[in-house]
Amino acid sequence: MAELTHLIHEAYAVHRERGLKFWATHQSVEDTANRFASGHGFVAEVDGVVAGTVTVRGPQPQSPVELYRDAATWTVIQFAAAPVHKGLGLGHALHEAALAYVASHGGTTMAIDTAAPAADLIAKYLRWGYRPCGNCDWRPHTNYLSLLMTRPVQLIQP
Repeated sequence: MAELTHLIHEAYAVHRERGLKFWATHQSVEDTANRFASGHGFVAEVDGVVAGTVTVRGPQPQSPVELYRDAATWTVIQFAAAPVHKGLGLGHALHEAALAYVASHGGTTMAIDTAAPAADLIAKYLRWGYRPCGNCDWRPHTNYLSLLMTRPVQLIQP
C-alpha cells in the first residue's frame, strides 16, 4: 500500500501544484488501504513496477451523495496513473477493466466526482462518455466543489 500511495501522490502532484487539494494529494497509507478495500481495486504494472490504479465501489447506502446510494450506480475512486505513463492509454485500460467488472456485477451506471476547476480531467471524462449530473462537496477533505458525472456502463472504444 505504501507503493500505491506514493504512486497516487505522484499522479496528483500536478493538481496540488495548481492549488487543488484532492484527497489523493494527501491521503495516508491507511487511507489508501481502506479505500482500496472499500470496493474492487485494480493495479497496473509496467515492467514489474506499479504504474496505475483504480478502485470501483458498488452502491453505498450510507453515502451522503444521493447518486452513490442508487442500487445500480457504481463509483470510481482512487484513479491514478504514474506521470511517466500518462497519455499512453494506461488510464483508459484501467477504466475499461473497471467498466467490465461493474458490468459483470450488474451495474448499469458508473459515476465519478472530480474537482469542478479541473478542466483537463473533466474533458477526459467527457471523452469517455461521462456527463455532468450535479455537484457534491467533500470539504474540508478537499478545497473545492466537486462535479458529479455519470455514464452508462457499456464499453466505449477510444
